[in-house]
Amino acid sequence: MEEKILTLHPQGKQGVNILKRRYDQIKDDILKVLENEDEVTYQYLSDKLVHEMSDSFDGKVVWYVVTVKQDLEARGIIERVPGTSPHKIRIK
Repeated sequence: MEEKILTLHPQGKQGVNILKRRYDQIKDDILKVLENEDEVTYQYLSDKLVHEMSDSFDGKVVWYVVTVKQDLEARGIIERVPGTSPHKIRIK
């Protein structure tokens, strides 16, 4: 049985259990984009990862990007940039 992780939500809502290997892959890719780009819109991040991962990822990339992004926000690893519309994110 594969290892799972319970994600957190920035608004304190119930998290979800997902496979740790999928979580780690999406987390690493989100952080890699943010390290290279500094600040990005959520749409840019999502589009980029969908484009790069759709052929090799065994799940719905968009759903995992949303879930892992929210978890990283809740853990204080990344943050929304205040006053941006559409909202941007960056490493905290």
